[in-house]
Amino acid sequence: MPIKIRWGILGCGKIANKFASDLKLVADGELQAIASRDPVKLHSFAKEHKPRLAFDSYEALVECPEVDAIYVATPHGMHFEHAMLCVKHKKAVLCEKAFSLNLAQARTMVEFARKQHVFLMEAFWTKFLPQYQKVMEIISSGEIGEVRLIQADFGFKAPEPKAQRLYDPLLGGGSLLDIGIYPVFIAQAILGKPTQVHAFITPYESGMDEQCVMTMKFAGGALAVLSSTFAVETPVEAMIAGTEGRIVMRNRFHNAVGTVEVVLGRGEPRIIEVPQETGFGYQFETRHVNECLLKGLTESPVMTHADTLMLMETLERIRKSCNIRYSVDA
Repeated sequence: MPIKIRWGILGCGKIANKFASDLKLVADGELQAIASRDPVKLHSFAKEHKPRLAFDSYEALVECPEVDAIYVATPHGMHFEHAMLCVKHKKAVLCEKAFSLNLAQARTMVEFARKQHVFLMEAFWTKFLPQYQKVMEIISSGEIGEVRLIQADFGFKAPEPKAQRLYDPLLGGGSLLDIGIYPVFIAQAILGKPTQVHAFITPYESGMDEQCVMTMKFAGGALAVLSSTFAVETPVEAMIAGTEGRIVMRNRFHNAVGTVEVVLGRGEPRIIEVPQETGFGYQFETRHVNECLLKGLTESPVMTHADTLMLMETLERIRKSCNIRYSVDA
């Protein structure tokens, strides 16, 4: 493996642009190649980010010997196909979330990567951000006591005309996999696997969820109340309440820029300043992947395969609870 990881980006949409911009902030990584089936997007992306190579097919990207790792940035309905293609060609993979459409796909992806001895990680950037790490540090310190309740939301009013990926079952449409995954992630990261899951949705005509409200119970009796919506604007905050106090993650809790508020008992809030960097925040997960690859690892010790499979299992339990189905479901 070279000293600098040579990255390829599969898909040239909005999130791929952010990833490419932040790659410039990663000392041991560089943008080597991009691939898109859309010539307009390919040209625009290449003009802005100036990769060494640009391909009009994904097959050409994965076959390129000058690429070490590939960021899969296509809609999540295509993640299974594209991640498997990369792994087949022995390329390390950072796959955007949702990792796949269902648990069966996720298991197949993980098993294939292990068989191929290829690195594979879900791109859950929140887990690598300073704000998230500060929150986990506070919880571990015992300052707010035992966590008993989590409330988290993620919602925005989807602009018209609505993007096809938001409601098309073939693309994994619906608010749950697109943004609801964040509230589910924060609850599980703190409380583990839920023992009970219930959910209700407001569906589109396509059957996909425009809105989803989830309730979960965990071992020991802790509860979580979570929601996602494309119908209205919500605060996008997470409140983590313990027996001695609470933490509130404000200003889009999943994001790189935000504040951590700690309240003990009924006292005054204490605002914790979290160090910030320039960029969108994707540099943190990229640095971690580079570190893993330079060490010869095939699995992240931070965002493990088990973490991804547990998250996909819970998302599937939620979908079954409110009858959200994709064509790939058994």
